[in-house]
Amino acid sequence: MRIEYREEPCRSALNRVQGMPFGWSLNPYMGCAHRCTFCYVRAFEKRADRPSGDRYGASIRVKTNVADVLRRELSRPSWRHEGIAIGAATDPYQPAEGRYRLTRACLEVLADAGNAFGLITRGPMIVRDLDVLVEAARRADVHVTFSIPTLDTEIWRRTEPGTAPPHQRLRALAQLVDAGVKAGVGMAPILPGLSDRPELLADVVRAARAAGATGVWANVLYLKPGTKEHFLAALERDWPELLPGYDALYGERAYAPAAVSQPVRDRVRELARANGVRDRRRVRLEPPAKAEQLSLAV
Repeated sequence: MRIEYREEPCRSALNRVQGMPFGWSLNPYMGCAHRCTFCYVRAFEKRADRPSGDRYGASIRVKTNVADVLRRELSRPSWRHEGIAIGAATDPYQPAEGRYRLTRACLEVLADAGNAFGLITRGPMIVRDLDVLVEAARRADVHVTFSIPTLDTEIWRRTEPGTAPPHQRLRALAQLVDAGVKAGVGMAPILPGLSDRPELLADVVRAARAAGATGVWANVLYLKPGTKEHFLAALERDWPELLPGYDALYGERAYAPAAVSQPVRDRVRELARANGVRDRRRVRLEPPAKAEQLSLAV
């Protein structure tokens, strides 16, 4: 599929977020060439009356001035140096980054400002920016999550068609950890009836531990309108025998029932503990402790 890149300046770089574990997000691009069948962003695209089906990812907005705008926003007196999530709505290391380098430019701004951030990606291109990540981690809390739902080759190829193979992401993770940057694995989304098989979960956790991951977490597939239609159509094409089970499992819901999702999260947590997944970095990059304000006795 031919991808159109639209170079468009932005008015703001940071987005206020509600109902998430982070308060601010940053996305140098909008739209994603990875085109994962399960991508939850498709739901937001449908709500905005933009393509959420097969045409999603065919047009990428490139926010050409995003780093300059970010620098202005971080320098405002009202900015409270809150943590920022990078990659919540599009992968910051999708192929466009190789040409435009906007994610790198934003990381340089964050490093200069000493502002904390977390970044999630499926893109091993991140190792190109290891120098910036190291500098940023010396000044503020920095954490990178590599999204690796499964190591199963067939599941990966069918559900994450535009992404690099999982083993390449693991190699990138190891390079970051060796340099002292906190980097873990997010096993999300786990697909009921496919990647939730115990042996597949264990494979990912063991590989994460071998790569030096500082942590592992998991979550089960989330299906809102826009994402649901596209994912179920892909499921019918690739694994038609699973479709009745998904219809029964999700029905009118967006989330799988807790009776399905909680055991998966518990299992991954137990596997991480049993395999000794923890922060084992030989080099620890940490921001300097904040200076204490001394009070003078009068």
